[in-house]
Amino acid sequence: MTDQDFTEAAPNPIETDYTLGQDNVAGTLGRIGFDVHNPVFAISGISVVAFVFYTLALPGQSAALFDTLFAFVTGSFDWFFLAVANIFVLFALALIVSPWGRIRLGGPEARPDFTYAGWFAMLFAAGMGIGLMFYGVSEPMSHFSSSLAGPTLDENGLRTDWAPLSGAAGDPQAAARLGMAATIFHWALHPWAIYAVVALALALFSYNKGLPLTIRSAFHPILGDRVWGWPGHVIDILAVFATLFGLATSLGFGATQANAGLNELFGLPVGPTTEVLLISGITAIALVSVVRGLDAGVKVLSEINMGLAALLFLFVLLVGPTLALLSGVVEALGAYLVYLPALSNPVGREDTNFVQGWTAFYWAWWISWSPFVGMFIARVSRGRTVREFLISVLLIPSFVCVLWMSIFGGTALHQVIADGYTAAQEADLPVQLFRMLDVLPLAQLTSLIGIVLVVVFFVTSSDSGSLVIDTITAGGKVDAPVPQRVFWASFEGAVAIVLLLGGGLQALQSMVISTGLPFALVLLALCWAIVAGLRSEAAAEREAAAA
Repeated sequence: MTDQDFTEAAPNPIETDYTLGQDNVAGTLGRIGFDVHNPVFAISGISVVAFVFYTLALPGQSAALFDTLFAFVTGSFDWFFLAVANIFVLFALALIVSPWGRIRLGGPEARPDFTYAGWFAMLFAAGMGIGLMFYGVSEPMSHFSSSLAGPTLDENGLRTDWAPLSGAAGDPQAAARLGMAATIFHWALHPWAIYAVVALALALFSYNKGLPLTIRSAFHPILGDRVWGWPGHVIDILAVFATLFGLATSLGFGATQANAGLNELFGLPVGPTTEVLLISGITAIALVSVVRGLDAGVKVLSEINMGLAALLFLFVLLVGPTLALLSGVVEALGAYLVYLPALSNPVGREDTNFVQGWTAFYWAWWISWSPFVGMFIARVSRGRTVREFLISVLLIPSFVCVLWMSIFGGTALHQVIADGYTAAQEADLPVQLFRMLDVLPLAQLTSLIGIVLVVVFFVTSSDSGSLVIDTITAGGKVDAPVPQRVFWASFEGAVAIVLLLGGGLQALQSMVISTGLPFALVLLALCWAIVAGLRSEAAAEREAAAA
């Protein structure tokens, strides 16, 4: 396929009216402030509404379904999630060293919209989220405890620890080192390679080929003009579902942690009622941010959150065991590189429960988040070369995640190993961050900052996520009417609520891994499409140079 084949497409072919009553649907929705020209919005919206009502009407049946889905997908496809994540890392590394790495996003004359400092700051913002707050202490502590205890089995006789961790039984230093290696594995190169594939595809086909900013556009080399019909609709609908349930999972984790923190500080009851009220209240704040717009809403909140996160990070680093933490970052990175082959191996694993409950879930979660994070990265990366783009997207956010996990997790591990303080180790996952902060100075203040961070991450994720979903369902428009974003922000909160009520965190994990599975196939196809797009771009540049 040549570059001419791409440019012959209409500027936004998705805006064409379709049969099956689409004209009537668009007209009806238009009267209430919506701008809908394709079936993606209608099908996605109706499906989400039906899902919410089903889960509320039949909570027992839906909870059993969520459990079955999680067990089936992780039990049958854990090897697949590990394999495809490895493919994305290798694919990104191959593009970095390939001649295509010099191709510029936006064309040869394009120049970056942001300085390196501003661009890196936005990549940093994309790398931060509720997940880092929830797992920053709890994941290193979980792996540490498993390795220190030695091999453990669940009720089905499956190993719950990562197999090499059992070699550290009874050795706290080795257990801490291996626990940090497993944690970094879940937060560094692999997730950011997943995001990079989606972001590169969106940037390439939007900026270089002039196609709408939707996932379907990247499939033009494979599907041709059929991408503007039902094959493209299916791709975008899958992207909507993946993003929606990925966001709902993060919002659910955020609600449980905020509830735990408020209980620590103010004695607020812990339970579904409080979590529902929290999600409802924070979603209402997100709606205000949606109405205020991108610059006055998301941008302001993101800047506040980045400042608070930086302050909390520096505080923990400086009042904690600073030298031990800094050396621990280097040690953790070294352990990660040593154990990376074993951690990423999809074949013959003995640690079945660890692979399914941790790694497969994480990779499905990152895949579900990829349209959200990928679109954000694409929108701020015009003018970068492919090589510059991939190196930065893989390394900058990965290093931020490594630093965060090493400092917060390292502080908690030092408290256990050096001080004998085991409260954080013995606490439930949502509470472990606050137990770690309890023994540092200004514990009340830092815990309050932690809760505020979770809440604001919640708001910015909901607001930004509704923008991304709205862009997909509006055919690539970035300026669709506010009522559409209000609709999606409202139902993101509703989905998180019904999943928590219908089975708690297990239900959230079940839905994200179930939607992540089919979207993983979409990402594999994206790799092929990226190669076709880069090949045509290189050919066009050669022709221009020859002329």
